[in-house]
Amino acid sequence: MALQLILTDIEGTTSSVSFVHDVLFPYAIQHMDDYLLRHGQAAVVQALLNDAACTVEKETGTRPDLPQAVDHLKRWLRADRKHTALKSLQGLIWEEGYDRGDFISHLYPEVASCLQAWRAAGYALGIYSSGSVHAQRLYFSHTEAGDLTPLFSFFFDTTIGPKKEADSYTRILQHVGLAGSEVLFLSDVEAELDAARATGMRTCQLVRPGTVASHLHHTAADFTQIEPAAV
Repeated sequence: MALQLILTDIEGTTSSVSFVHDVLFPYAIQHMDDYLLRHGQAAVVQALLNDAACTVEKETGTRPDLPQAVDHLKRWLRADRKHTALKSLQGLIWEEGYDRGDFISHLYPEVASCLQAWRAAGYALGIYSSGSVHAQRLYFSHTEAGDLTPLFSFFFDTTIGPKKEADSYTRILQHVGLAGSEVLFLSDVEAELDAARATGMRTCQLVRPGTVASHLHHTAADFTQIEPAAV
C-alpha cells in the first residue's frame, strides 16, 4: 500500500534532547511551586494532582498530601518519568513560559522545510510523543521557524499507550484508519521503532549526535536523507 502518513517523535528526532532536558525540564521544576500556588484550585490541576497521588498510593501504599504529591512530581520530572499527569502539568507550566517569551522551541535546521515539503507532496503528518498533546501543540506553535501546527493532522501522547508497546501503535492505526504499511514512524529510539514495526508500520531511525545506530531499521542522519515512499 502507498504511504499516507508520516508519524514522528519529537525529542531526539525533530529536536535536540538537550533543549528538553536543559531548558524545558528545569523550567518546569523552577516554576512548579509558583504555578500550583496560583492555579492549584483549578479543576484541571486538581485532577492532575489527584492522578499523581493515586499513582503514589498504588506504589507505596500511602496516600500523599499535597506537598508530598508535588515532591513526587518533581522527582518524576528529574527522572523523565512518562506519567500522564506530570506531562500534562509540564505543558501547562510551559504554556506560560512560551507566552512570556522565555524560550522558543528548538528544531534541527532541516526539519521545518522537510515537513513542509512532505505535506506539500500529499503526506499527512502526525506527532507521537511522551509529552502531552497540549505540550506538543505549544512546542510546534513556538518554533524558530514559526507556527508549524497547521502542518499536522494528528497528535498522540501516552494517553494512547506507552511508546515502547506495540498495542499503542495498533491504537494509532485504528484512530487514523490506516494499515501499518501506510504509515512511516520516525524516532531515534530503537525500542519505539521495534514496537511500531510489530504493527506493520514502516520505520526509520534518526541518528542524531549521540544516538547509537540501529541495525534493524532504516537509518538517516537527518530528515533530508529520508525518501518517505522508499522506506
